[in-house]
Amino acid sequence: MSQGTMFDLRMLLLLGLFLSVSCATLAANDFEVKQIQTQIKDGRFSLDANVDLGLSATVLEALDNGVPLTFVFHTQVRRAKSWLWEDSLLDQQLHYAIRYKPLSGRYEVYRLPSTEGKEFVTRDAAIRALGEFNDIQLVTQSALEPDTGYEVQIKVFLDIEKLPLPLRPMAYLKPSWKLSSGWSKWPLTP
Repeated sequence: MSQGTMFDLRMLLLLGLFLSVSCATLAANDFEVKQIQTQIKDGRFSLDANVDLGLSATVLEALDNGVPLTFVFHTQVRRAKSWLWEDSLLDQQLHYAIRYKPLSGRYEVYRLPSTEGKEFVTRDAAIRALGEFNDIQLVTQSALEPDTGYEVQIKVFLDIEKLPLPLRPMAYLKPSWKLSSGWSKWPLTP
């Protein structure tokens, strides 16, 4: 084989590896937005959502060994069928965390920046509670233009950047750490 052919073969193998890793990453929607409900209270839209957080065995093991996990609840309110570059009426990221407390044998779920929250006896109960988002404040009703459709877009993901520094390189490389719901869109209705 000539040197040019070897180079082409290496590039082809490298491209195949890149595509397989990219496809695995794109297919990893381990969280599912099950329900979204909006309502108006005192002229402001608020949101309740229920997300099924399917954590991988690797992430569960880290949690059980005392690694706190941070999840981002990313919410946007946009005009329906808007262009990608159009500004959102609302673009907010709320951070929630779960940790295991080995001395008490309990799991704790809390909203950051606070460090105190609700305690749970079982891991499953804590994860279920972590996926329940209640009374998330959105936009005021007066901010919406009449006769224009709007939608709420939601994405929930595990924030790898908040992991302890020694775990981050492994989390960047392993698909079992790349947990996300992808974007879910729902009409904004009272």
